[in-house]
Amino acid sequence: MRTVALLAVLLAGSRGAERPNILFIYSDDQSHRTVGCYREEAYPWVRTPHIDRLAARGVRFRHAYIGTWCMPSRATLLTGRHPHGVESMRMEGKYPGSVYDPQKCPFWPKEFRRQGYVTAQIGKWHTGTDTGFGRDWDYQIVWNRPAHPDNAPKYYDDQLLSFNGGPPTRTEGYSTDNYTRWAEEFIRGKHREAGKPWYLWLCYGAVHGPSTPADRHRRDYPDVEVPVPADLYPPRAG
Repeated sequence: MRTVALLAVLLAGSRGAERPNILFIYSDDQSHRTVGCYREEAYPWVRTPHIDRLAARGVRFRHAYIGTWCMPSRATLLTGRHPHGVESMRMEGKYPGSVYDPQKCPFWPKEFRRQGYVTAQIGKWHTGTDTGFGRDWDYQIVWNRPAHPDNAPKYYDDQLLSFNGGPPTRTEGYSTDNYTRWAEEFIRGKHREAGKPWYLWLCYGAVHGPSTPADRHRRDYPDVEVPVPADLYPPRAG
C-alpha cells in the first residue's frame, strides 16, 4: 500500500513577502486515498473539506517518495538529506528509543531561527530523545516517543507531553484536538514575538494504527466498507 504523509505548506501574508509564515502539517501513516484533494485516487466516499482547502491555498505535492518509514522520513524532512545520508541517527535502547548527534545531524529549523524566524513544533516526535528545544525550536509541545517507550502506543489520548523542555506531563484529551488548539493559539499570536515571521511544524499522530477516531467521528461513514489493499501485507522472503 502506498502511504504518504499529508504535507501542506501554507504561505501566509502577501505572495511577494520575502519571509512568509510557514505552516508545515505532517500526518502520520495516512494514505493519500483518504484525502479528498487527491480526488483522482481517493476513495469516492472521502470528505476532507478543510484539508482540501489548505491544499488549494498552499502547496500540494502530487508525487512523493520515501526510502523508508517513520524516523528516517522525519530526519529527511528536518535535514534535507536522504535517509542514508543522515549521520549518527540510530535506534538505541527499548523501542522506539533513538538518539542522534546534533553536530553531525543539524536540523534546518536552527537556520530558520538564525534568519529571524520564530520556530515551533507541536505533536509527535520520533527523531531521537533530544527534541531540540532551545536549539531548533523556540516553542515546543512534544510527545516524545523515544524518551518514553511505555507511553509510545498512546497515539490519541493519555499522552506524556513536554512543554518547552519541561518535565513530561500526562495530558488528557484527544491528541488531534489538543494539537490543533495549541497550533491555532500560536498562529494567532500566543507564545511568540509579534512582528517576526514564524515556522510551525505540526505533527499529527492519531491516524496511525490503531486508527482510533474521536467519538464525534465514529459514525461519519456508517455504510462505508473500507477495502483492504492487496499490497497491505506484501510477501516477505524467508
